[in-house]
Amino acid sequence: MPRTTYTPSLPGLSAADDDLDTIINWGAGADSSAYIAKMLTAPDAHGIDLDRTAVLYMATGSEWPETRLLADEFMIPLLRENGVRFVQLARNGHLQADGFTILDDSRHPEQLIARGPWTLWDDQESVGTVPQVAGTRKCSLWAKGDVGDWWLKQVFGGRPLRQIMGFNADEEGRRLGDQVTSKMPGRTGEFPLIDWGWNRQRCEAYLLERFGVHWPKSYCTFCCFPASMGSLPAHMERMRSHPDIAGEVLRLEYTAMSLNPNAKLYGRKTLLEMFDPTQPRDRACLKALERELDMPWALYHVRRLFLLTEDGRRRPVKRSTERVDLGRPHQLARRLISISERHGVDVEHDPVYGRARAWVRPRAKGWPMAEELFATAPARVIDKQDQNFEQHWDALVSGPTAQLPLL
Repeated sequence: MPRTTYTPSLPGLSAADDDLDTIINWGAGADSSAYIAKMLTAPDAHGIDLDRTAVLYMATGSEWPETRLLADEFMIPLLRENGVRFVQLARNGHLQADGFTILDDSRHPEQLIARGPWTLWDDQESVGTVPQVAGTRKCSLWAKGDVGDWWLKQVFGGRPLRQIMGFNADEEGRRLGDQVTSKMPGRTGEFPLIDWGWNRQRCEAYLLERFGVHWPKSYCTFCCFPASMGSLPAHMERMRSHPDIAGEVLRLEYTAMSLNPNAKLYGRKTLLEMFDPTQPRDRACLKALERELDMPWALYHVRRLFLLTEDGRRRPVKRSTERVDLGRPHQLARRLISISERHGVDVEHDPVYGRARAWVRPRAKGWPMAEELFATAPARVIDKQDQNFEQHWDALVSGPTAQLPLL
């Protein structure tokens, strides 16, 4: 996939764009799919001029297989038969400066493109973390909202546009949130499902009646929100139906928790602890994790700073991650355990999956504070240090610090 940043010479910014005035966001899930399917039965009656409309899809890269299959079997042909312009976008990298890629821009789409040059999974895995349950859905804003906004700003440049969102009638709060946070000049958000009174059950019923299939919820395979949405049992059944996917997500969580024990996928719960090795379907998922962990591992030096602002408020945590060595997991663990014991440093070891972790500077209870550790984990995490980290580290950690002789 070429890493091309959006420029006026690329498809998607042409004379035809001057006629656009309506954008429909499609997430491939039940809600937005039900709206599009219903609207296409009589576009004019729903206030839609298809010649002046585009459907926008942002590829996150980790949709469940069922979502992609249903989209390709039912929705993509529907868009194609009606000549709907379908634009598929993705990020090029972590930073906004990396730009984005137009994966497809056509009135004759053939398929839902699963991923682009850089996905949310790539982003999380490269820094050794998982999505956070607390706060706003930053992952969705990063993978979808930011990407769509870039394209809209390029295409419309402040011209008036209607952006139709597939929030259902149970999501009135999301409409209010959109109205408060939207800063794009000329943009007006519209929420037809809320106006129709269509909740999720009504959307699913319509799709079942229309296509004869149950349309499952669309979200990333490693999404952290099933726990807070009360859909964790259904999510776990989905995992058991796709043990290979479960193994990948388990590895993502295991890697993150190797570098930070608090990086549990579901806040206070880990995905790993939800599988019972005595149950055959759960055991298949755990076996998949073992296969995922059968790869080169690394020994990482991790430091964190928990700092305060001048007026005493907590600042975002700063982190430095550096790869020290590369090898097999048990080899690295033995080395770390041996050196740690000789120097009287606390060390933890997971004999089942291989992780070892030595606390050079354990986390204190109050801010400001510093934390330092060495840990083994799958070698997927890159060296990364937040801006001005060393300056802040030196200011907080005065004098010689305890170091294992590994660097």
